[in-house]
Amino acid sequence: MSSSLFNAHINHVCTIYAEVLKNSECQDGTIDSVLVHSGSEQYYYGDDRDIRFQAFGHFCHWIPVNRPDQFLYFKPGNKPLYFQVVPNDYWYDLSIDAESWWADEFDIVKLNALKELPAKLPNSNIAYLGGHPQVAKFLGIKKKAMNPSSLLRFLDFQRAYKTDYELEQLRAANQLAAVGHKAARNCFLDGGNEYQIHMAFLTACDILEEESPYTNIVALDEKSAILHYQQKRRESADQSQVLLIDAGCRINGYASDITRTWAKDTAPLVFKDLLKGMQDLEQQLVNLVTPGLAYPEIHSEALAGVANLLIALDICHGTSEELIRNNLPQRFLPHGIGHLLGIQVHDVGGHQTDAAGNKSEPPQHSPALRNTRVLDENMVFTIEPGCYFIPLLLEPLRSQSKGVFINWALVDELYHCGGIRIEDNVRVTKNGFENLTQQFE
Repeated sequence: MSSSLFNAHINHVCTIYAEVLKNSECQDGTIDSVLVHSGSEQYYYGDDRDIRFQAFGHFCHWIPVNRPDQFLYFKPGNKPLYFQVVPNDYWYDLSIDAESWWADEFDIVKLNALKELPAKLPNSNIAYLGGHPQVAKFLGIKKKAMNPSSLLRFLDFQRAYKTDYELEQLRAANQLAAVGHKAARNCFLDGGNEYQIHMAFLTACDILEEESPYTNIVALDEKSAILHYQQKRRESADQSQVLLIDAGCRINGYASDITRTWAKDTAPLVFKDLLKGMQDLEQQLVNLVTPGLAYPEIHSEALAGVANLLIALDICHGTSEELIRNNLPQRFLPHGIGHLLGIQVHDVGGHQTDAAGNKSEPPQHSPALRNTRVLDENMVFTIEPGCYFIPLLLEPLRSQSKGVFINWALVDELYHCGGIRIEDNVRVTKNGFENLTQQFE
């Protein structure tokens, strides 16, 4: 790992925090430093089993440590302080490997318990950022300094712009996930079921399921029409024709988010043609990426592209304009074309227009669109058009006037195929784009 890249990254983060603290101080003079909390361990109700922990994104922006009750303290003009809480314990391995490439950027104060932290905190007007106000209260932080909205809005907005260090992690996360996707495809073609395909991905990437950035979506046939399908069926899948797999990896806290759809030779010809058309459409949408473009324009192009495919393959009748005017493409593509990506899979600040927190809401015809930003250099996001045969969305149209545009005989034949999604992770460059996702078709 390049220590020089991380050094530049931390300098950038320090500059961001110094800027927002300067502005906050001018407002009311109550904040001059920040304490960022990774979060606290939580347990299932009525049980002593802990819920899988995930550190707060703004903490991970500083330190690649996914552990509870870690704290980053920053005051402009001073080296960042990392309060590393490592309890003495013989039930679990709680050690933290503070590798020099990142640890050298901080003054590290080692503690054995959270209760030791108040005596170690500098005497300053601290803002607490994190999800546990009871911890902030214990540390003596004033209520109005807990998660100040002005700070969070500013920091959320800035997270969209990735440093060279962050881009390196995102590239690595994509490269590793590509290995898993190839293994998953081969397992599918060899007759593997959902569980076996899932395990093939994890094994190829050499990761545990809990190390994934999100629960893998491994959907065969009709289940691929369930957007966030969560099961892993174990019954024989020799006769399965379609696989949709949405799976990524995490490197030093940064996530990839890749989806591929595969069809066997036995799949209906029209579905295979639709799959090829969606693959081409996805690449066309990626090619649109350039600074200054409003992200919703990519979504609009996706809806138009889906409409054209539906008509070309006789799944729908009429013209593209008629389908769009009646919001029919959204019945086949009910989600947004993508989202910001980084420390969080659905990263923060997707609807903000500025650091003050003003927003640009999604268009009424596509309320699920997670990103409405104007594209700028070093933003990273997904582009993931889909086309699904979802009975819940299509069947009500049979009795409506809009239903005349749909070739119901063909839709009935395609219900068992489920759906298609193709997803890449894309960075905006100075003059265009970089597709971080390897093409492995």
